[in-house]
Amino acid sequence: MQHGKYKFIVGFLAVPLGLYALFVVWPFIQSIYYSFTDWTGLSPEFKMVGFDNYERMLDDEIFWKSLQHSLWFALLLPLVTLSFALFLAFMINVGGRRRKGGPAVSGVRGSGFYKIVYFFPQVLSIAIVALLFAFAYNPDSGAINSILRGIGLDSVQPLWLGDPNLALWAVMAVIVWSTVGFFVVLFSAGMASIPADLYEAALLDGAGRASTFFRITLPLLWDTVQSGWVYMGILALGAESFAVVHIMTTGPGGPDYSTTVMVLYVYQKAFRDGQAAYATTIGVALLVVTLAFAAIVMRLGRRERLEF
Repeated sequence: MQHGKYKFIVGFLAVPLGLYALFVVWPFIQSIYYSFTDWTGLSPEFKMVGFDNYERMLDDEIFWKSLQHSLWFALLLPLVTLSFALFLAFMINVGGRRRKGGPAVSGVRGSGFYKIVYFFPQVLSIAIVALLFAFAYNPDSGAINSILRGIGLDSVQPLWLGDPNLALWAVMAVIVWSTVGFFVVLFSAGMASIPADLYEAALLDGAGRASTFFRITLPLLWDTVQSGWVYMGILALGAESFAVVHIMTTGPGGPDYSTTVMVLYVYQKAFRDGQAAYATTIGVALLVVTLAFAAIVMRLGRRERLEF
């Protein structure tokens, strides 16, 4: 019986694992191989150049700028997004007033409606979100500066995406806005599974809402938060940051490379400059950064599992 079970498991997993190896693992291996060549991406002919591409990358000032920006994305975006999402989810699910004859802890009225509103940006394509905010950030006709003028702050008219000191933060704000709703719904589902008796007992012991959050809600949701942190970090290092920066910024990646991230730099070198081998070298560096980020988060976030 046991022998037959393992045959079934192997047969069931063979096809998906084979497809994963073909379409995910093999391209990674190819990228590492091409990083040691002078391949242009168009010609079938190329030659091995050893570590020349890696030496060039280490001397590339724009690469170091893109690495710095990507690390800011990986560190700050998960921190801000998850913290904001936890706060909103806690307020929705536990922040309501106690109703007569009702439970001691309850959600706010219309919590379902708030979840829909927060989740709405997830329904929109990230390309549409980036395009809308690109118009909103326009210093002359954009909605943000128009509001500032409307409330009498005519002297405060930032260039937003045209200011090297503001552009990166403006792009980060868009990513936070577009992703926070997903985590609000995710954390709300986790909070709904926590027994209300735990909150009621804590409130009877004199604990406030802040204490119940840090001593009950957060510890019981820690596995979800940790997974969300890794997911958000990988998202910030990959497609999400590429789409927003590529659509919203001048260059793209400007001004003065102030918003260039690693994944955008890979795209530019491969498809704009015809330097596919060098692009794969930067891609290998991005892979190392992503794996290191996930490993560090999982290691630092490891803690004893709490059951309820």
